[in-house]
Amino acid sequence: MELTYGLFICLLLWGSTELCYPQPLRLLQGGTSRPETAVQAVQPIVVECREATLVVTVSKDLFGTRKLIRAVDLTLGPEGCEPLVSTDTEDVVRFEVGLHECGNSMQVTDDALVYSTFLLHDPRPVGNLSIVRTNRAEIPIECRYPRRGNVSSQAILPTWLPFRTTVFSEEKLTFSLRLMEENWSAEKRTPTFHLGDAAHLQAEIHTGSHVPLRLFVDHCVATPTPDQNASPYHTIVDFHGCLVDGLTDASSAFQVPRPRPDTLQFTVDVFHFANDSRNMIYITCHLKVTLAEQDPDELNKACSFSKPSNSWFPVEGPADICQCCNKGDCGTPSHARRQPHVVSLGSSSSARNRRHVTEEADVTVGPLIFLDRTGDHVMEQWALPADTSLLLLLGTGLAVVACLTLTAVILLLTRRCRTASHPVSASQ
Repeated sequence: MELTYGLFICLLLWGSTELCYPQPLRLLQGGTSRPETAVQAVQPIVVECREATLVVTVSKDLFGTRKLIRAVDLTLGPEGCEPLVSTDTEDVVRFEVGLHECGNSMQVTDDALVYSTFLLHDPRPVGNLSIVRTNRAEIPIECRYPRRGNVSSQAILPTWLPFRTTVFSEEKLTFSLRLMEENWSAEKRTPTFHLGDAAHLQAEIHTGSHVPLRLFVDHCVATPTPDQNASPYHTIVDFHGCLVDGLTDASSAFQVPRPRPDTLQFTVDVFHFANDSRNMIYITCHLKVTLAEQDPDELNKACSFSKPSNSWFPVEGPADICQCCNKGDCGTPSHARRQPHVVSLGSSSSARNRRHVTEEADVTVGPLIFLDRTGDHVMEQWALPADTSLLLLLGTGLAVVACLTLTAVILLLTRRCRTASHPVSASQ
């Protein structure tokens, strides 16, 4: 009887605890349990960052469900580059593209060149069917290259970098835009957010031996891809430094005071585009500098909107430089969604001592990935350690055993009560 009862419990808790399996269980990717001796699952995506190319290898069992994806449903980057030719019998799909191909974006940080792109899986019905059996997914991909030293034994070719970056290197004038932790003490470790959070952004200009400069955020736009001209888009900063995102129900604002003249910090209440399943955005800002000794004006300012006072106020300078934010007209047309141009800083005498300097640049940060508190719980479960997941399964199993035991006790007591209330006489 005990064996039968134990077998019943084992069937009920099949694969959930160690009670019915002689080997320890380990939760693998995909949420399935296997013995400790099981072969480890194959990596779904492998990225190889080479000197001038990016190689991405994708397992056809991308989601670990044994529902194989098709190569024609995979593309790389905003320009939708197609994979290398492969046969149906191969288990993987491969991409090999140049670092500057497929619409890949490049960001210059303090110590690295960062190339960003994404792998898109967009399943389409096969033949005359109107259904798909795999999910649409967009996976961000990054390649980081150290800026100090030569990582190749070959000769350095200066033309492989964009002209803008080459000028920065010569003049030691580098723009950057980074996601920061809430206390601004360090760069944010993960790009994930929930709706209701605030993104902390820090723009900087590294001047090297240059004269002291003051940095301004002239214009910022959010798009679902690294292309700042993509649609849909949402304007965050406009009119030469007006943080217009704070006019709505958001609390977006510049931080006052700024840490240094060459640094400007601001917060943006996170959002995602409606009817866009990617749940990610890229923020591209047009940064520019002036001489630190130059007073801020309508074309060079950092203004936030105060809802309590229903007015604009600057990070520095007189308050009237922000009045044009109300009119939406702050001088010459904004540099919104344009490419940077090269101009000269300083007097003619200083221009003889240095070549032209790029005093404006478009810098992109992203992707910012948004986790819906109800819809993306599966992604958060993937981040659980294996031990935690096993404890959850064990707790669930024990709860089921307790419920069954309680039910059995109640049934036994009920039978005894009925027997006691209907005694059998000796004559019968």
